[in-house]
Amino acid sequence: MSYNQNPFASSHSLDANPFDDPPAPQADARLEQLRQRELDLERREQELNAKAQHIREHGRKNWPFFYPLIYHDIAGLLPLISTNSPVSSRTTEEIPEASRPLVTRLYQLWLVLFATLIINMVACILILIAGSSDGGRDVGASIGYLFMISITSFLLWYRPIYNGYMKEQSLYYYLYFFFCGWHLIFSIYMIIGIPSTGSAGLIQTIQMFTGHHWVAAIFGLVATVGWILQGVGNTWYYRQIYAHHNAAGHTMEKAKTELASHGAKAYFTRG
Repeated sequence: MSYNQNPFASSHSLDANPFDDPPAPQADARLEQLRQRELDLERREQELNAKAQHIREHGRKNWPFFYPLIYHDIAGLLPLISTNSPVSSRTTEEIPEASRPLVTRLYQLWLVLFATLIINMVACILILIAGSSDGGRDVGASIGYLFMISITSFLLWYRPIYNGYMKEQSLYYYLYFFFCGWHLIFSIYMIIGIPSTGSAGLIQTIQMFTGHHWVAAIFGLVATVGWILQGVGNTWYYRQIYAHHNAAGHTMEKAKTELASHGAKAYFTRG
């Protein structure tokens, strides 16, 4: 038996040199893995930065735009972040996705109401110029409506239902039902257009047409159409919200409990 054979020769000849370059396909695969990891880390860093930015900005007041007093988030009207952001838009929305179209329509109806109040005031001024004996009262009342109704409608029925869909608490739904119900009655009152009430509705508009005061008549007609549009629209969504309220199991007892637990402070907070 010969002992001249090197015992390490076989193993050395079979093992690859650890310092030799790996085969080309294996090297490409490793480079691709490194690239993918680098892209993943970069994407995660962008997401974290965007989320941090969102946390800093989410509580900022943004409505009304000319003098922000509250935070208001409605898709398509007040986007919080760019659509190119790596953060999903759902993370920036207060209203659940399924309810956002309805709440957005309610906000648009409030905008119609606000525009109608302005047109109604202009129509009343034109009615006064046309020689109406009750024109002074109409102008005074219409100016009061412009400021009072626009503010109270936003705070007393739009904002509660916005908070209702955001928090799903019974108290907000009952606030909405009460104050929006009164608003619907007021809309009927404004559609009629009784002289000296501050409404350029049907009666006043017909009087302007018969008196050939065309400009006042046209503005009165536009105001009447505005009252009808927002009234019918709010009635339609009032029914839908009532059905949702019943399906969600909201009750007056829950509303009383929420009021006792949170008080008025809950109205001004989010989350």
